[in-house]
Amino acid sequence: MASALLISGGRILDPGQGIDKVADLLVSKGKIAWLGDKGTATSHSDSKTIDASGCIVCPGFIDLHCHLREPGFEDKETIATGTKAAARGGFTTVCCMPNTNPPLDSQASIDYVKKAAEAVGSVQVLPIGCITKGRQGKALTDMNELAEAGVVGFSDDGDPVASSRIMSLAMDYGRNLGLPIIDHCEDKELSDGGLMNDGWVSARLGLKGMPGAAEEIIVSRDISLAEMTGARLHIAHVSTAGSVELIRRAKQRGIALTAEVTPHHLTLTEERIMGIDLGKSERMVYDTNAKVNPPLRTEEDISSLIQGLQDGTIDAIATDHAPHTLADKICEFGLAAFGISGLETALACLMSLVHKNRITLETLISKLTIEPARIIGSVYGELGTLKTGGRADVTIFDPQKEWTVDVRQFASKGKNTPFNGCQFKSKVRLTIAAGQIVYKSE
Repeated sequence: MASALLISGGRILDPGQGIDKVADLLVSKGKIAWLGDKGTATSHSDSKTIDASGCIVCPGFIDLHCHLREPGFEDKETIATGTKAAARGGFTTVCCMPNTNPPLDSQASIDYVKKAAEAVGSVQVLPIGCITKGRQGKALTDMNELAEAGVVGFSDDGDPVASSRIMSLAMDYGRNLGLPIIDHCEDKELSDGGLMNDGWVSARLGLKGMPGAAEEIIVSRDISLAEMTGARLHIAHVSTAGSVELIRRAKQRGIALTAEVTPHHLTLTEERIMGIDLGKSERMVYDTNAKVNPPLRTEEDISSLIQGLQDGTIDAIATDHAPHTLADKICEFGLAAFGISGLETALACLMSLVHKNRITLETLISKLTIEPARIIGSVYGELGTLKTGGRADVTIFDPQKEWTVDVRQFASKGKNTPFNGCQFKSKVRLTIAAGQIVYKSE
């Protein structure tokens, strides 16, 4: 590969620097070497020119929340396949959740992930450590050890910390370490046995529902604990209008709080389980690929989530990429696993909101780049921007390119997506991680 890449004629969109213009970008030796007017770059005899006309050129996307499954669940995903899927989706940095086997609750397990990512990963992998040992909610991990090992936050994702005492202790440690507590908000007693959102669709399908209050109760509790301890709290996969309002009010009080929302919670409602959202018949299909936790909610919830993105209540968009085997999903709805494989469809389904004028392109790019980078912090360098001298993580996508989702073409082992067969407009053309082309569309 040429040591330098000249990306020419694209619309460079870098919210972190307030840049939005047609220009050229030079990448050399893994760094951003120059950004300026088209045709004015210093010549490099060994450079390769990439014509980005008609495309958006932006910082590489950052995913704060994904499941790479390794170690322990390599039948669902591996670090190699998951990071390849990330590259196809335009992501150059992914933060992997610790619900592996063994869980990421020790320096040894963190070291394993980091070494595996260095050996076979297509993009940068930043591990998230467990809050409690074995994710059992009973005793804290050695959070100092995990911080020294290089985690970017702490979470028992998939299982909330039920004990308020233990959660407050975790927040005390997190505050002292300068790292966020990443919160899966779910009152398990209230949601116990639930399979989808509690509402008219669950009643029609005869499925037990998961009420929005199950999320909002824990959001409220942990906001109070964050206010008490002064810790940094990050709310994962916000899904209800009530949660958005709780977060908005907490931020107004000055609490150190951030939040994320997923592409599927922004674009799909509970009705997708019946196939209605894709314009198909209203027959009761019980689509297990739309079974996710927290569940798909209502159009009113989606409107509140979008408003939260627009007014800064919600800071980032994260995929919650949760790959599963076919056996996990091709079964009775009640037995099917929760989760959606989301890395390879994230941009396209989010761009549907841009094309419908529900959010601006600038807002979308900000929520995928500089804002998640600020949540991670600068431990791993300055991410989410195209600043000269910084790590050359670049995503190039065509906002008008039409394509149809075909799970047979996924790099991820997880084919579990409710978007299979959907026609989208916007496709990643090229992904560059640390100056290397890690994905190029055909």
